[in-house]
Amino acid sequence: MGSLKEERKTSGWAATDPSGLLSPYTFTLRNTGAEDVLIKVICCGVCHTDLHQIKNDLGMSNYPMVPGHEVVGEVVEVGSEVSKFKVGDCVGVGCLVGCCNNCRPCNAEVEQYCNKKIWSYNDVYTDGKPTQGGFAGSMVVHQKFVVKIPEGMSPEQVAPLLCAGVTVYSPLNHFGLKGSGLKGGILGLGGVGHMGVLIAKAMGHHVTVISSSDKKKEEALDVLGADDYLISSDVARMQELADSFDYIIDTVPVHHPLEPSLSLLKLDGKLIIMGVINVPLQFVSPLLMLGRKTITGTFIGSMKETQEMLDFCKEKGVRSTIEVVKMDYINTAMERLAKNDVRYRFVVDVAGSNLESE
Repeated sequence: MGSLKEERKTSGWAATDPSGLLSPYTFTLRNTGAEDVLIKVICCGVCHTDLHQIKNDLGMSNYPMVPGHEVVGEVVEVGSEVSKFKVGDCVGVGCLVGCCNNCRPCNAEVEQYCNKKIWSYNDVYTDGKPTQGGFAGSMVVHQKFVVKIPEGMSPEQVAPLLCAGVTVYSPLNHFGLKGSGLKGGILGLGGVGHMGVLIAKAMGHHVTVISSSDKKKEEALDVLGADDYLISSDVARMQELADSFDYIIDTVPVHHPLEPSLSLLKLDGKLIIMGVINVPLQFVSPLLMLGRKTITGTFIGSMKETQEMLDFCKEKGVRSTIEVVKMDYINTAMERLAKNDVRYRFVVDVAGSNLESE
């Protein structure tokens, strides 16, 4: 369609200070180029990271900030060199919108580990303009960082897959843990944890949810389809299940002991850290050495893995548990998210919301 040069304005909801309160905000989309896609946003998932960013919990927030990195939308225009998408396609955008394309991670198609990666929001694009996320009517994104949504998947269901979904798919893929018959544990049952149960079950794994209490037991077993539920303070059951897990995905975002999880792993088992924790974690080394066990971590997933994960979830019928809200409810949703009062992901109906007034 030719190179897109004109800047466009769009409306969204932005935080303007560390109070994190979101309100209507109109801004200019960055200049579009030959490999860019203009996307009309349909919906956007709400991640715990959004809450940290709008409140400047990490000390790196820039305002005004339009959050949102689980974006599903419709292509409304494409640049002259766009080959992967056409007008009318249903597409997704995740955590990243740019990378250097020259470093070792980029050359290995794991651009999420590029030191010069560009975040979907609260970052600066190559043209010097701030990036803004999916709590807005439109986005302009390079085709490399756009994925095609498989036909038949509902946008609202897809949104959480673009961050939470690929976050658990990536380590299972990378560490060769996709085969059926494996025994896996999911520690913590929030947004990422619930996706871990669903995706691991779809791979044919025996899945145990590990928690500090029994309050989510019924949900884990009867709703999400986990095979077992283990309370970490139950000494007898912990001993019974020692040395039996191929892997444990640890989604807990606060300081917690690692020894209980390590004791559950079998020879060559892997403890995969997913939670962002800003204080040191501890363990005693013999727990690793005597079972050749591994503590590791991964970060979201590559664009290639994101597309693979979407196709896998379409094939297996994986459906996330969501609560759809309008944009005028977003501040309440953020308050509830801070209290973990959501099962298991809020998704904002952006296209069905009035973005310009409260």
